[in-house]
Amino acid sequence: MASDKQSGLMFNALTAGSKIVGNITADSDFRIDGLIEGELNCSGKVVVGEAGRVKGTISCQNAEIMGLVEGKINCSQQLSLRASCKINGDVFTKTLIVEPGALFNGTCSMGAKTPEPVKK
Repeated sequence: MASDKQSGLMFNALTAGSKIVGNITADSDFRIDGLIEGELNCSGKVVVGEAGRVKGTISCQNAEIMGLVEGKINCSQQLSLRASCKINGDVFTKTLIVEPGALFNGTCSMGAKTPEPVKK
């Protein structure tokens, strides 16, 4: 029988109306519908929901952005920018998917080795 982490059932969430100021390290997926001011280091997938906001740096394996990110995104695999997202900052990723309507102001570096998420 697979563990919850292997089957994808374990994740962290910051709900709408919540705010964290500081640095976060997560071993499993992380969904943000509130506000983070600081660094998020995640060894899994990061999802920024439509109500989610990040002011700082996101480092992860995969990411799906639907909300606002002001800062740097280091994504070692795939970064998806959905139609509702707004990115103000630099992006480093292996693969980039951009839906029509997504707003992206910054620079993008693809294909080169990107920083790996922190693993503890």
